[in-house]
Amino acid sequence: MTISLVDVFNDFKNNKNIDRPTMVRVLEDVFRTLIRKKYGSDDNFNVIVNTQQGDLELWRVREIVPDGEVMDDRSQISISEALSIDDDYEIGEECYEQLHLLEFGRRAIMAARQTLISRIMELEKDEIYKQYTERVGEVILGEVHQILKREFLILDDVSGNELILPKSETIRGDYFRKGDMVKGVIRRVEMKNNNPVVVLSRTDPAFLEKLMAQEVPEIEDGLIVVRRIERLPGERAKVAVESYDERIDPVGACVGMKGSRIHGIVRELRNENIDIVNFTNNDSLFIQRALTPAKVTNIELNTETKRASVYLEPDQVSLAIGKGGTNIKLASKLTGYEIDVYRNTDELEIDDVVLDEFSDELEPWVIDEFKKIGCDTARSVLGLNVAEIVRRTELEEETAQEVLNILASEFEGEK
Repeated sequence: MTISLVDVFNDFKNNKNIDRPTMVRVLEDVFRTLIRKKYGSDDNFNVIVNTQQGDLELWRVREIVPDGEVMDDRSQISISEALSIDDDYEIGEECYEQLHLLEFGRRAIMAARQTLISRIMELEKDEIYKQYTERVGEVILGEVHQILKREFLILDDVSGNELILPKSETIRGDYFRKGDMVKGVIRRVEMKNNNPVVVLSRTDPAFLEKLMAQEVPEIEDGLIVVRRIERLPGERAKVAVESYDERIDPVGACVGMKGSRIHGIVRELRNENIDIVNFTNNDSLFIQRALTPAKVTNIELNTETKRASVYLEPDQVSLAIGKGGTNIKLASKLTGYEIDVYRNTDELEIDDVVLDEFSDELEPWVIDEFKKIGCDTARSVLGLNVAEIVRRTELEEETAQEVLNILASEFEGEK
């Protein structure tokens, strides 16, 4: 029993995650509890923890009094009993009596052992929580340890701690097998049932930012700053960067010679299309840059409502909107403006009608949905089918069909 308790103590001593003052405090507390249970108090006891050698000493300290004058056996000891411990003791001195674990009995030692193990586990959990909380936002490389229904269990390649990568935090196209090495950013750390849970993410914008910092030394050195990032994970991302050194082109530095720096990031993100633009406080210019690769002809801003009307040549509208509306969605998030796209035509076709003319029959938000995808006239909407409208807007199939019927009725009778 004594050996088993010392083994636990040695394990505790060798745990490098727990600082020495905490280790001493916990060990002393556990053994003082052991003393209190046997003697009723620990007031006259010394617990000496030797963290270097991995052992400890328990001493009972009492004042030596003449025989027959012991008033409190917790704090006093008779001279005859003291002399049985050491022949050199005299009345009035303090008697130091060393205690041994076996004196406490098997049951008490087992209880102390269990308490010590429990305290060690608590401290380890607290240390893991503290350690990873300070590392939120860092990229972790780990090995897929187990694949569950809703998450991957990842072993931290450095510490060996178990982390969680929820499947909801993976990129479309991510496919991992047991033993694969995976990168992810520490998104959050939380306590569940008194256990620290470290959650990784591959969809968080911080993941892209940290990957860029690894590939672009100027970001790591602080010469280039990533001001904003918006992502549709696995599809497209837009990054606004700024340089504090006029001699450095932030976009060029992030892309690298022939795309050498950005290619590795794109591969890690499952071919996510990354647009890098220069940040500016000029809202109009920032919107123009955010809509890349489309070329904007004119922009009208309403700073109060945070809406922007963007005019483009007909062949640029689809570029501004992007596949499935991804480009315009990300541009809106990046700039903070709701962006409405319009064809830059001097006049309507002679037999066409602007959508605003149907405001009595269509709700304003429905008209706005079509304007967002560059359809601001009846003919441009009628050129789409129901499936395409549902895919590119927030409208439901029934509403889309109703809109087409209303617009088509405007041209009934035409040959």
